[in-house]
Amino acid sequence: MIRSELLAEIAEGNPELRAEEVEQVVDIFFEEISERLSEGGRVELRGFGAFSVRDRQARQGRNPRTGELVDVPAKRVPYFKPGKEIRERLNEN
Repeated sequence: MIRSELLAEIAEGNPELRAEEVEQVVDIFFEEISERLSEGGRVELRGFGAFSVRDRQARQGRNPRTGELVDVPAKRVPYFKPGKEIRERLNEN
């Protein structure tokens, strides 16, 4: 699903909201998640999952074209852990 499809789904389920309001809600939602993660926090959405930040240590990698060793700096990366309900829903058959 892409952003425009998400906006369309939310607008369809909430006909009382104008398109601009739906877009504003989605923008605020994602901005708040991004802001919390950039502060090193965690965002938990019950029944869906939790977003957090993990630290990756510096390491040596390889240039896939030349095979040359390159230094990869330490960095922080977003991490998503799905909740129990979503895992069960994905695996029901």
